[in-house]
Amino acid sequence: MKRRYKATIAYDGTGYSGWQCQENAVGVQQVVEAALAHLEGGAVRVFGSSRTDAGVHAKGLVCHFTLTKPIPPANVVRALNARLPDSIRVFKASYAPESFDARTSATGKEYRYRLYQADIMPPHLAPYWAFCHRPLDLAAMRKAASYFVGRHDFVSFAANPNRELESTVRRIFSFEVKKAGPRYTFIVRGDGFLYKQVRSMAGFLIAVGKGNEKPSAVRELLRAKAPRTARVETAQPRGLFLWKVFYGRAPVKAPKGAAKA
Repeated sequence: MKRRYKATIAYDGTGYSGWQCQENAVGVQQVVEAALAHLEGGAVRVFGSSRTDAGVHAKGLVCHFTLTKPIPPANVVRALNARLPDSIRVFKASYAPESFDARTSATGKEYRYRLYQADIMPPHLAPYWAFCHRPLDLAAMRKAASYFVGRHDFVSFAANPNRELESTVRRIFSFEVKKAGPRYTFIVRGDGFLYKQVRSMAGFLIAVGKGNEKPSAVRELLRAKAPRTARVETAQPRGLFLWKVFYGRAPVKAPKGAAKA
């Protein structure tokens, strides 16, 4: 009897080409599929909630897959973690209805971009924090982030995905900028994100923080609805985490306790 499963996965994206399977590189998806194949005794296709870029991490990516063998979800978690490398962990799994789709059933996603601002970057943080040695204007970055909130055409803050899109309009529910000492955390929630949109928004906020752009430039670029130019830099991938995927009620409010990220 076939059963559909929903699973939540975390991974260190440093050594991977992103989530998706790649012909000439290793994606997290294919590593998970290989581990599942040992349980199933045959090929298993895994469908993820998101596509993360090379070097980007995940704390809560959701995926679904189907098994023909009657394996309880708790056993699936233990068996997968026994076969997966330490850089990939399955934190939970459950049975899901056949109608559940990790991508299309999602009502929102939360990404966090982490930036360390100081003269020197501690080496143990380097894989998971982007680095900036220049002082940053927190108030300006918060002002700029507020202009992203709402329903906009984000074509000016996205890269060409080399595939046809139905629309470049997305809704941002909340965008917070938190600071704890030298650590800045950008926390953005939305109904969906375009290719490299979060890294583009983070890169522009950093430019605002450095004084290279004014906060109002965000509104200017959104209203222009023009393809992205070199003016909008893509922030480093290592600071980005897919933090959580939401199902059911959309997460329209900013997360509580975000300052402790």
